[in-house]
Amino acid sequence: MRQYEMIAGLETHVELSTKTKIFCGCTTAFGSEPNTHCCPVCTGMPGTLPKLNARVVEYAVRAGLATGCRINRISKMDRKNYVYPDLPKAYQISQYDKPLCEWGRIELSNGRTIRITRIHIEEDAGKLVHVRGNTLVDYNRGGVPLIEIVTEPDFRSADEIREYLETLQLTMKTIGVSDCKMQEGSLRCDVNISVRPVGSETFGTRTEIKNMNSFTYMEKAVAYETERQIDLIESGGTVVQETRRYDEASGMTESMRGKEDADDYRYFREPDLVTIAVTDEQIEQWQADMPELPRHRLDRYTNQLQLPAADAALLVKYPRIAAYFDEAAQGVNARTVANFILGALFRRLPTDAEKENAAFPVPAAYLHDLAALIDGGKLNMNLAKTTFEKMLDTGKPVSDLLTQADLAGLDAEALAAVCRAAVENNPAAVADIRAGKEKAMGALIGYVMKATRGKADAGAATALLKQLIG
Repeated sequence: MRQYEMIAGLETHVELSTKTKIFCGCTTAFGSEPNTHCCPVCTGMPGTLPKLNARVVEYAVRAGLATGCRINRISKMDRKNYVYPDLPKAYQISQYDKPLCEWGRIELSNGRTIRITRIHIEEDAGKLVHVRGNTLVDYNRGGVPLIEIVTEPDFRSADEIREYLETLQLTMKTIGVSDCKMQEGSLRCDVNISVRPVGSETFGTRTEIKNMNSFTYMEKAVAYETERQIDLIESGGTVVQETRRYDEASGMTESMRGKEDADDYRYFREPDLVTIAVTDEQIEQWQADMPELPRHRLDRYTNQLQLPAADAALLVKYPRIAAYFDEAAQGVNARTVANFILGALFRRLPTDAEKENAAFPVPAAYLHDLAALIDGGKLNMNLAKTTFEKMLDTGKPVSDLLTQADLAGLDAEALAAVCRAAVENNPAAVADIRAGKEKAMGALIGYVMKATRGKADAGAATALLKQLIG
């Protein structure tokens, strides 16, 4: 059997976090009763006129800037004509030949570049709800503003698709244009897949898997569709250009309809909306307001702050926590601050949702003060850890939880006396250490910490105990 490679391109729809819809004043809030966030404009009633939400243009341009796109100063809206129950006008207002953003890129960890062909704005359609053989329509989502991010066919594996989507998701959340909640449909993608023999330069016939909103199911759908096409070709069949859906129960893709091309949609300019003009001054202002992008933040954490790569990636993954870390780590040991966040704080925020929407019981300034005491040698790490737990419980600063005696530490003579007592009172542990059982040192350190109520420096105590044992 010949060896094949998968070729894939993505069309990713990202719902923008504007307060109102793209062409009317209806709210974009999620989760309300069906058909309660609608008006004559977003339900396509005759005689209504759309008015473009300026914030949608701003957010789309911000997304383009964050992905290295060229921003077109002049663009326009078009009508994309098709008939489907979730689209009451029988056309979607989108962009065709003059999108807002073109020719961006996202770099993958394997060194490959995924080219972004375009980013354009459009309105979302309603949602079909299938109940006991009936199909109901909820138009609350109709008119919610979207950006569609279209790539070149640059993907060669499901792993690359996942990394690209995770990078895109984090970038959009960081710059504040979308919450990208896949479970709410705020980020979903269509995957265009074909296969070809390894070494061939000719693309095969592609199929499109629609509306993937789960990383796990997307990976399964891509794997299944790739094998389906290979098996079909190897058995003498022909891949048909079509739109397919992934069935989660069976783990298979199923045919929905023949794949439409641009000509099928009969695009023409939207006559009810004026040309979109974006000025150089607007672009410069939006660029200046852009927060630090995830890839730049990750580079700063690993190279400037010397955080381990895994720790840095965890902090960057959650923009609110990364901002908290940056504030707390100003002028103190960044690794110390990171350890408190990734340890005690993360234990109290066990789910991704809790980390994403973190409410911090301890202000970043309080954590900074705690780290400063450690840096200054006034507080050992063991006492600092228990103090931070108390800070998380009470919300109080370190100054309210520690006395001057706690901050004084132990002088060398007091520490030496406690270490001598530890050796004298733990002969079995001393014998084990002399026999080469290093773990027994834990019993002596535990004795020292208990006797000093955690004030002793563990490193200094260990060195002194080793000298005493000989």
